[in-house]
Amino acid sequence: MTDALLEVSGLEKSFNGVTALADFSCLLAEGETLGIIGPNGAGKTTLFNVITGFLLPDKGIVLFKGQALLGRPAYKVALTGIARTFQDLRLIQGISVLDNVLLMFPDQPGERLRNTLFRWWACTRREKEITEESLKLLADAGLVEKAHDLAENLSYGQQKLLSLVCCLASGAKLLLLDEPVAGIAPEMAEKILGMIRSLPGEGKSAILIEHNMGAIWDVCDRVIFMDAGRKISEGLPGEVRNDPKVIEAYLD
Repeated sequence: MTDALLEVSGLEKSFNGVTALADFSCLLAEGETLGIIGPNGAGKTTLFNVITGFLLPDKGIVLFKGQALLGRPAYKVALTGIARTFQDLRLIQGISVLDNVLLMFPDQPGERLRNTLFRWWACTRREKEITEESLKLLADAGLVEKAHDLAENLSYGQQKLLSLVCCLASGAKLLLLDEPVAGIAPEMAEKILGMIRSLPGEGKSAILIEHNMGAIWDVCDRVIFMDAGRKISEGLPGEVRNDPKVIEAYLD
């Protein structure tokens, strides 16, 4: 694969002598959806934490659009065009659904005191624009009727859906989705998977961690199977699904 959007090379990470990542490498092309599977403790979320600046690896390289990411704090990694969801939902529960989405839009002029004093008209215009964009995103997700409800009053599945909407509002080029359909009703899971399927058509790429194998086979272009921090198998969904190493270690 050439001209990769994301390049991960030789990542190593241990916690108190326990290996979480062991010489892990992968590439992601623009417009590709990559699935990562494996048992609990395989290192999947650790990989996300390293890519997004929440953890510093012991060794390795992470490049996004050719830029080195390691050593940057998480907020600076986000500014490069990477957004993520978490297994433990990190919405702001005490504000509205709409406000959660509004906060994700980058580089708002109203964030600067000088603009609010001397360019208030630009702030007002942009606030109106992003409100309209936010409502459209919520409408596309089927959440617009909940726009003024507190985020904490949404169901668990709706909160997962809102987390994905927030990623889209950020304008990120790459979405890292950590178990986006785990523990939710099939109807809501299908809604989220439909949005993930649409990402390549919107010029976005995604890496998806999920234990729901049906979801992985359905939406992913390629799949990596991890165990004990190592890449055990990689290929097309059908290839990984039928790999004897994967069947023996996890799927059988």
